[in-house]
Amino acid sequence: MEIFLKSVSALNDETRVKLLKFLNIHGKCCVCDLENSFNMIQSRLSRHLKILKEAGFLRVDREGRWAYYSVRTPLDEFRQASIKEIMTLDIELPILTKACNL
Repeated sequence: MEIFLKSVSALNDETRVKLLKFLNIHGKCCVCDLENSFNMIQSRLSRHLKILKEAGFLRVDREGRWAYYSVRTPLDEFRQASIKEIMTLDIELPILTKACNL
């Protein structure tokens, strides 16, 4: 039940919903790319990413000193349905601004 409540709580924030849609569209992104794209300071962004990761939506891959986030696969039915619904929302997303190279 705890993970379910974390998942529901994670979706109760506009920035996190935008991050999920952004990552679902663009795939694996470095934290520095997300910082530049969302024009957000690293500490605030990291907090949102941590919440989404702990809620089971994201995975993180560390490559050297860089952290790359992506939508976790496979996702359970609830998370799949949540992302499917998020993709239907008319949300204005920032343009991907690359700062790192994959």
